[in-house]
Amino acid sequence: MSPIIIKTIQFFLSLSLLIVLHELGHFIPAKYFKTRVEKFYLFFDVKFALFKKKIGETEYGIGWLPLGGYVKISGMIDESMDKEAMAEEPKEWEFRSKPAWQRLIIMLGGVTVNFILAVFIFIGLVFTYGEEYIANDSLKDGIWVTEPVLGDALGVQTGDKILAVDGNKIKALNSIVPELVYGETITIERDGAIIEKEIPVDFIETISDNKENARFISQRSPFIINSIPKKSPNVTTGFEKGDALVEIEGNPVEYLDQVSPYLEANKGKTLDVVVNRNGTRVPLRAKVSDEGKLGVSLGFDTYQEYGEKGYFKVETLNYSFLESIPAGWNKGVKTLTDYIKGMKKIFNPDTGAYKEVGGFAAIGGMFPDTWNWPAFWGTTAFISIILAFMNILPIPALDGGHVMFLLYEMVTGRKPSDKFLEYAQITGFFILVVLLLFANGNDVYKWLFK
Repeated sequence: MSPIIIKTIQFFLSLSLLIVLHELGHFIPAKYFKTRVEKFYLFFDVKFALFKKKIGETEYGIGWLPLGGYVKISGMIDESMDKEAMAEEPKEWEFRSKPAWQRLIIMLGGVTVNFILAVFIFIGLVFTYGEEYIANDSLKDGIWVTEPVLGDALGVQTGDKILAVDGNKIKALNSIVPELVYGETITIERDGAIIEKEIPVDFIETISDNKENARFISQRSPFIINSIPKKSPNVTTGFEKGDALVEIEGNPVEYLDQVSPYLEANKGKTLDVVVNRNGTRVPLRAKVSDEGKLGVSLGFDTYQEYGEKGYFKVETLNYSFLESIPAGWNKGVKTLTDYIKGMKKIFNPDTGAYKEVGGFAAIGGMFPDTWNWPAFWGTTAFISIILAFMNILPIPALDGGHVMFLLYEMVTGRKPSDKFLEYAQITGFFILVVLLLFANGNDVYKWLFK
């Protein structure tokens, strides 16, 4: 099965789950407060539905337009724009007849479910799989900057130790780049000196322009030979498993990032090298391929051996069920906080972050190429956080717009008129259409020109 099909299946499975649960977040409190729900739909049924069935007073169905879903609650100005029903006298089972606090709970139900769902997923992931990461403070000789353009833009270099972003200590190596995207300042240690730097305001744009190398910070790995394939140009050189390359043409080396430039500059040549073999220096003559490689596989058999040799340490955290609850909650809060930081950067044109706004293709691209349950659920949790945040924005036609007007009513004691809410709903739809066109237009632009 092709990667595109796998991504598409995961996208629709995740989206369907999130939409149904979001709408249940409105449906359940509406029914609890004895408010009539006329329709409950996955996707929009413009003109016709793929499936529908009426059970009791509610019609359940699946629409053909996969732009979301909805519940149609009687007596509410919503996407149905049912003006005739709103012109009649309010009924006791209509939304508009309920106290403001009940209407507020109904409207907050969707985003609440989205956030709680994300937390539950995170709890399940940490409980089932735990966490494994390279401890940032265990890097013996700092980081490896694999993409010089990004390193130069940020002002970091191979050998630096990145200590904190915005004053917050970095725990895991793989969290450095995401923290940089959302951060304002970076604290590094270079040659024993502590340096504080501002993260360039347009650093997100720089990463976007070098997306294929976005993960530009890695651990420094020693040049330890693991095996010599039969087709290697150095199959008869004398290399052995466990040899550590320590010298090339009289120049001391230890890490892959130090060796690669020499190999690149001497393609097709034979070089004098020295390896450390169980504490003994062994000179050899190594052949460099036309591609600038020695043709050997590198590394220890397990990550634990890197820690035993003092290069870096892999932390493995396993959680009991009770321990996984606060861990999952903290992960949900952190994800939401980071997303809010990212949204702030999007609204600052100087960051260039608006170029990374994407629509359905971008969301679908977040899923892995192969079926991977941890990755699927992690991505689903992240999208659920996004839906919660986006839906609570104070834009008419979104849950947040309804909440905004309800809070106004509760504070002032005055309810906005139906005519005002009708115009607000139309305005909100216009804003949403513009945002939808912009986001998906960005996807098309990237597909055509990048």
